[in-house]
Parts: sequence; C-alpha cells; structure tokens
Amino acid sequence: MKLTIRNWLLLAALCMPLAHAAEDPEALALAARLQALDADPALQDLAAFERLRARQALQAAAAARGDRDQALQVARWRVETAEIAARTGVLRREADELDRQRSDLLVEASRQEAARARREAERLRVQAQIQAEEAARLRLAAEAESSARQETEIVLDGVASDQAARLRAARAREAELARREAELMREVEGED
Repeated sequence: MKLTIRNWLLLAALCMPLAHAAEDPEALALAARLQALDADPALQDLAAFERLRARQALQAAAAARGDRDQALQVARWRVETAEIAARTGVLRREADELDRQRSDLLVEASRQEAARARREAERLRVQAQIQAEEAARLRLAAEAESSARQETEIVLDGVASDQAARLRAARAREAELARREAELMREVEGED
C-alpha cells in the first residue's frame, strides 16, 4: 500500500486515540471497535464520514480535561453511529444486489415467457395450417364428389334418354305392327 499524505493522516488519526486511550479502558475499547470497523474488508469503504467523526470524538475525549465522561459518551455515540452506518451500508449493498438479482430474474422470466409464447404461437400456426390444408382437401374431395355425381346424373340422364327413345321407338314399332296387323286382318276379312 502506497503511503500518501491522506493515508498518513488517517494512520495518525487512528493512532492518536490509542495513545491517549491507554489511560482509559473505555476509550481503548471504543478505539478498538473503531479499528475493527476499519479493518473489516466488507466495511472499509462504508461510513467514512461517521468513522471520521468517531475518531474526532475519541481525540476530543482523550484531550478533554474537565468533562471527560460527557466527551466519552459523545465518542461512544459516534462509534455506535459509525458501526450502524457501516452495517446499514452493507445492508443497502445487499438490498441493491438482491434488487439486481430480482431484476435479472424478472428479465429471465420475461424471456422465458416470451419464448413460451412464441412456441405456443408457432404451435397454433402449424395447427391452423394443418386445419386449413385439411379443409382444402375436404373441399376438393367434396367438389370431386359433386362433379362425379353430376357426371353420373348426366350419364344416367343420357342412358334414361336413350332408354326412353328406345322405349318410344319400340312402342312406335309396336303401334305400327298393331296397325299393320289390323290392316291385314281387315284385308283378310275383306277377302272373305
């Protein structure tokens, strides 16, 4: 770690309360809590302002001559505030991370839902296409059947027409033969 002026000042600020705290066990305990806060990698970059205020309060308590108890109480509050602020920062980070994870999960769920909707739309499109092809096939089959029926009716009409013509011709012949027979019968009777 490169020792810059800022780092020297920070180190001096950390050490000063300890030098004066040797006289007071409570001040020593507060300085140790503050150092533990500074040493925790998860909390190092959190609550910098509150930790600075706690260091200043410890220095003021160490330098206090008259009302040392009140200065220690302020230092105690400042250290507690720094601890709470640091832990709040950690919780805020965790909440932010959970929010990011939730957002990622929502995006993934949306992607999966969109993919499911696309698959369902494709399935319905294929099903509709199959139904349309089936309907077209049935329509062609019905048209073919209708055409075959019409052709059959035309053939039957033709056959019936031929049959009727033959029947008429046969009846006409029969009538002609009956007329001739009657004439022949009259001639035969006339000769008698």
